[in-house]
Parts: sequence; C-alpha cells; structure tokens
Amino acid sequence: MFARLKEDIHCVFARDPAAQSVFEVVTTYPGFHAVLIHRCGHWLWLNGFRWLARYLSFLARWLTGIEIHPGAKIGRRFFIDHGMGVVIGETAVIGDDCTLYHGVTLGGTSWSKGKRHPTLANGVVIGAGAKVLGPIEIGEGARVGSNSVVVKSVPPGVTVVGIPAHLIDSKSKQRANRDAMAQKMGFDAYGATGDMPDPIANAINLMLDHIHQLDKQVEEMRERLRASGVECREQAASNLQACEIKDQQ
Repeated sequence: MFARLKEDIHCVFARDPAAQSVFEVVTTYPGFHAVLIHRCGHWLWLNGFRWLARYLSFLARWLTGIEIHPGAKIGRRFFIDHGMGVVIGETAVIGDDCTLYHGVTLGGTSWSKGKRHPTLANGVVIGAGAKVLGPIEIGEGARVGSNSVVVKSVPPGVTVVGIPAHLIDSKSKQRANRDAMAQKMGFDAYGATGDMPDPIANAINLMLDHIHQLDKQVEEMRERLRASGVECREQAASNLQACEIKDQQ
C-alpha cells in the first residue's frame, strides 16, 4: 500500500514541473486525492460494500471535482493533472503510467450492462477536454489531442486529434511531400495538418498531392528536354518554368 502511495506521489514530480514538494502534492493536488480515494472505494466495491463505495466516490467528486466510478480499474502511477471535470465510467480500464488532463471523459455509449467504457493501455496521454467514448481500446503510448472525440480504437504509439478523432501520421512520406510542397508554394503548412476540420484538410491535401504529381511530371519533361539539347531554366520572379532552345548552329 505504501509503495503504491509513494509511486503515485513520485509520478506527479515526473509529469508536473510545477510540483515543489511532497507536502504540496499530498495537500493540494486534487488528482492525487481522487486517485487515493478511488483506491479505497475500489477495494470496497470489490468486497461487496457497493453503496459505501459509491458514497465515497460522491464525496471525492465533491472535494476534487473528479468523478471516478469505484468499479473502474486503474493501474499504477496514474496521474490526473488539474483534474476538474474528469469523469471515468464504471467499466473503464486504465493501464500503468497513464495521464489525464482536466475535462477528460472516459464514457459509455450504451445503456446496456457489460463493458461499455474505454480501455487505456500503458503510457496513454489524453489531453484536456477530450472525450473517449465506448468500449474501445487506446493502444500503448498513444496520445489523444485536447478536445478530441474518440469513438474508435486507436493503435499503439500514435496521435489522434479532431472530431471525430483521426490519425496524425507526421512520419509518412506523403505527409512529408505535402509539407515540402506547401513550403515551396509559399503558404503556411499548418493549413494541411490533421487538426483542421476534415473537409478542408482533405481538400488541401488532395490539392497538394496533385501539385506534387504535376511537379514530378514537369521535372521529368525538363530532364528529357535537356537530353534532347534543350536548356530549361526557372524564372525566379513568377516561379514558372521556361525553356530556351540552344542555338544549334
């Protein structure tokens, strides 16, 4: 018990640079208080004292602004930063080393009995205001952006953003081509990122993909013209390509 308590305190220092001392964490951090009370309530829940467990959860919500159902399963080193407005449902399962920020909801989408809340693997981080809904799985090390709404399972190690949440693949070759093309055209590549509304992002991304293909075709034409004795140059002022035929005489 004391080992778990020590872990919960130390994980605050690892993830919140504002923490100054153990005494400060123990006395002023509502996320720490909520997790501590939940561990007691969860023990009561498992041992059949369900009304008492629910009442303890009610008191924790009143004291901390964080509502954790005593039936929820929470792993080690769980940290709730700030915490106000966090809601964790009965059948939610949270792995080790997870972090939730204020306003996060791990909610259900059904009134049926059984598993209806999310499962978070180890090392998941969920940003402020995000809603993770239904019996879905968030993979190990995944990140959920602030104010996102997640209704489908998320693979391990990725970042999702938006409403509904969608994957950001910043390492993909296609994404790199889009960013390079956006920079070449002279406008902010932020306009092509995945955190925009889907219709706009899709339109811009399709346009950039098309321009990238045209650019490749133009470059191939220039190479063939050079091979045929035609010199091509770029006009810096307009960024258009022009070709000059060499004097063959």
